[in-house]
Amino acid sequence: MLYQAAIVALIVFVTVGGAESLGLSMLNRPIVIGPLVGLALGDVQSGLLIGAALEAVFMGVVNIGGASSAEPGLATAVGAAFAIHLGGGAAVAIPLAIPIGLLGLQVKTLTYIFIVGSFAPVFDRLAAQGKAKSIVGLHFGAWALQWGLYAILPFVGILVGSDAIQVAVDAIPDVIMHGLEICGNLLPAVGMAMLMKLLWDRTIAVFFFLGFVGVAYLQLPLIALAVIGVIIAVVIGQRDYQASKLAREMDQLAKLPAGEHAVVMAGAGAELDDLNAEEEDFLK
Repeated sequence: MLYQAAIVALIVFVTVGGAESLGLSMLNRPIVIGPLVGLALGDVQSGLLIGAALEAVFMGVVNIGGASSAEPGLATAVGAAFAIHLGGGAAVAIPLAIPIGLLGLQVKTLTYIFIVGSFAPVFDRLAAQGKAKSIVGLHFGAWALQWGLYAILPFVGILVGSDAIQVAVDAIPDVIMHGLEICGNLLPAVGMAMLMKLLWDRTIAVFFFLGFVGVAYLQLPLIALAVIGVIIAVVIGQRDYQASKLAREMDQLAKLPAGEHAVVMAGAGAELDDLNAEEEDFLK
C-alpha cells in the first residue's frame, strides 16, 4: 500500500498542481487522472472507465472564485485508487469521490489562504526591490510547498484508510450498496444537466434531441455519434463560410459605382446562364 499511496500522491501533485501552474491545461480533469491512476496501479481499463464516469459527474462543475463546489482531481485520484483496490469499479468510485472532492476543495482553499497568502508581503517587498529572479524562485517554491502539502492528503488517506474502507464497504448492506450504485448512475445526468444549463441555446437544441434519439432509440455507439457531430460541424462551417463570403461580395458590390455595378451584374448573369445551359446539356 505504500507504493499505491506514494504514486497516487505524486499523480495528484503533478496533475492538480500542474493544472494550477500551467493555466487551463485540463490536467486535473477526471478523464486524465483516472487512466493515470489505473496505469500506475495496473488496471488501465478500470482507470479509463472510472475517469470517464467521474468526468461526466464533474463536467458541469466550474470552480470560479467563491462559487466553488468540489475539487475533481483529488476526488478522482483517491476514488479510482480505492475502487481499483476494492474491485468495485465506478459503483464504488463515484460515491467516494463526491465527499472526497468536497474535502479536497476545503483543503485547497486553506492552503491558498495560509500558505500562499502568507507570502504576499514577501512578494511585495521583492517587487519593490526589483528582484525578479527571487520573485520567480519564491513563486515556484510556494507552488511546490502548497501542492506538496496537498498531496499528503491522498497519501495518508490511501495508506491508512484502505483497510478501514474495505471493512466499511463490506459492512454496508446490499440494499444500501445497490442504492448507492443507482445514485452513482444518476450523478452523470446531474453533471450533464449542469453543463446544459450553461450552454443551452434554442438554435442548437435540435442537435441535442438528435443525439438523444441516436442513443436512446437507434442504440448508436459514442464513436458514431462523435463522427456524426464532426460531419454536422463541417457542414455548418462550410455553410457559414459561404454565407460570410457572399456577404462580403455583396458589400463590395454595393460600394461600386452604378456603371460598374451594372457590368458586374451582367457578367454574373451571363455566367449563371452558362451554368444553366451546361446543366441542361448534361441532363439531356
